[in-house]
Amino acid sequence: MLGKLAGAWLGNRIAGRNAGTRGAILGYGATALARRGFGPLAAGALAVWGAKKLYNRRNARSPRYPSEASPSSL
Repeated sequence: MLGKLAGAWLGNRIAGRNAGTRGAILGYGATALARRGFGPLAAGALAVWGAKKLYNRRNARSPRYPSEASPSSL
């Protein structure tokens, strides 16, 4: 029910002055696309978020050896 109302509102916003059947079709298409595309979109966002967390964790580690322990070049 809420999806149909959101689709009608979105269709009205997309259609603008050319309201009517075109707005209804655009609203239905937008809600159908959102319904089918939300799962893969959420999975992709979760994967990107996890990769960023892993990247930040790896870069935040301290080096294995302090800079004073490295051999000096003569």
